[in-house]
Amino acid sequence: MAAITRRLITSSSISLSSRSISSWWKNVQPAPKDPILGVTEAFLADPSPHKVNVGVGAYRDDNGKPVVLDCVREAEKRIAGNLNMEYLPMGGSNNMIEETLKLAYGEDSDLIKDKRIAAIQALSGTGACRIFADFQKRFSPDSQIYIPVPTWSNHHNIWRDANVPERTFHYYHPETKGLDFASLMDDVKNAPNGSFFLLHACAHNPTGVDPSVEQWKEISYQFKVKGHFAFFDMAYQGFASGDPERDAKSIRIFLEDGHLIGCSQSYAKNMGLYGQRVGCLSLVCEDEKQAVAVKSQLQQLARPMYSNPPVHGALIVSIILSDPDLKQLWLKEVKGMADRIIGMRTSLRENIEKLGSPLSWEHITNQIGMFCYSGMTPEQVDRLTKEFHIYMTRNGRISMAGVTSGNVEYLAKAIHEVTKTA
Repeated sequence: MAAITRRLITSSSISLSSRSISSWWKNVQPAPKDPILGVTEAFLADPSPHKVNVGVGAYRDDNGKPVVLDCVREAEKRIAGNLNMEYLPMGGSNNMIEETLKLAYGEDSDLIKDKRIAAIQALSGTGACRIFADFQKRFSPDSQIYIPVPTWSNHHNIWRDANVPERTFHYYHPETKGLDFASLMDDVKNAPNGSFFLLHACAHNPTGVDPSVEQWKEISYQFKVKGHFAFFDMAYQGFASGDPERDAKSIRIFLEDGHLIGCSQSYAKNMGLYGQRVGCLSLVCEDEKQAVAVKSQLQQLARPMYSNPPVHGALIVSIILSDPDLKQLWLKEVKGMADRIIGMRTSLRENIEKLGSPLSWEHITNQIGMFCYSGMTPEQVDRLTKEFHIYMTRNGRISMAGVTSGNVEYLAKAIHEVTKTA
């Protein structure tokens, strides 16, 4: 009898256990598709020979092909002769960090000389933003983050998943397709003293609209008055204008005014190291002692996330920026990429205007960087996809890297066709 009872209990336990195991994930629903990555998926599934992808945020040459820079190829050759698969420290490659800080803060920066910058290697710009968001939550738990409208869609995800409440501030003016500077300044003034703000250092994504030098000076001054903290996301240094120094001007203005800023840097766009995930997070501190403490806490945040960053991309960056000849080659190549984008802006605008469009398209050439915020509606974008097999995000953002001399006329005609009765 006891044996039968044990078998019944065991059988019942197995049955309950099976039901429990099968129900663990039954409430999990499919996540919504990423608005940017979903565009590429749809493009790849389209069999049309005329299809055009101007949704992806990655550089392409004038044949629409991915590019590996010559400076990167040379760095790869040097790495191949001296392979190293050892772990990096939690904070990453010190040499890569040193060279990266020079790009953002200046070759002769006193902040670097005085060791006042806490910095770690990060998993590109996304990783740098995420670690900072966690740092903000841990050491300023009651704070919020002010994010521009619009911004790169992943910014919302990053601070949301770090449990930092989000507020927004005005940035883009839909009517002028430029900067809504007056509203931006009102929001800066009206935010509580000591607020955190996310700023795009250059080539604002998705609008391509940047403040002028004088406007940056006014923004910096008002931040000083209000005691706000500026966190710069700099994903396009060098890629915007072709000049890394010019593209870092916003940061330099804030530093000249004595701000203790934060900065995210990435080598995805300006070196084409998309898949290597190489970046840097840095925070300016009051003194060296504070910088040491802050860096230790940044490393502590990185440890349970990914332990330490990957070595290969960091080696590529270190070799290029540490060698004067390779660095000059990189500067030449990044300017070449920026110049091609600028040229395509001019060509696209001219082709649309040549068709007799009743609309103004000067914003195409007024904006800067990889993206053009076209002003097209979601419905017009849907028509582009359905009727012309042209793919972009539904907010009308055009990746100028996908525009080539071979497709610019076709793209212009399609844009004219869907906007001429707007």
